[in-house]
Amino acid sequence: MDIKELKDLVKFIEKSGFTEFEYENENIRVYLSKMSGSNGQVVVQQSPQTVYQQPKPQEFKPELVESKNVDANANTNSNLTEIKSPIVGTFYEAPAPGAAPFVQEGDIIKKGKTLCIIEAMKIMNEIEAEFDCKIVKKLGKNGVPVEFGEVIFLVEKV
Repeated sequence: MDIKELKDLVKFIEKSGFTEFEYENENIRVYLSKMSGSNGQVVVQQSPQTVYQQPKPQEFKPELVESKNVDANANTNSNLTEIKSPIVGTFYEAPAPGAAPFVQEGDIIKKGKTLCIIEAMKIMNEIEAEFDCKIVKKLGKNGVPVEFGEVIFLVEKV
């Protein structure tokens, strides 16, 4: 693959709806990634030693929160129940930017009420309360990725 073919490929990906593109055969590996509002990344590998790369966009480093490091008082209360993320995605506390959060610490909520949204693959997944409860601690941070099984709320059943 020469530089002209690579430039044509980059232009094609920029105009398309793709955010990532990867091609590999026994002689070459091409990986293209574009992120909105930042420079894309191009990596072309013809042999294990040859790599050309444009400046990488800033990598997002999520803040990991573990329930054991939360509030000392919260962990001593055996009545607390952890609500964990059922999927990998981005945690959102409100239905839209600038809108009021679905729940606040101290709120008493009914079964079925939306607690948050977790976006996964551009699909907004509403996470609902499975029982009546009081929000003791909100561990999920707005706009920060969460892992499957990560504790996002500590609640007390009512």
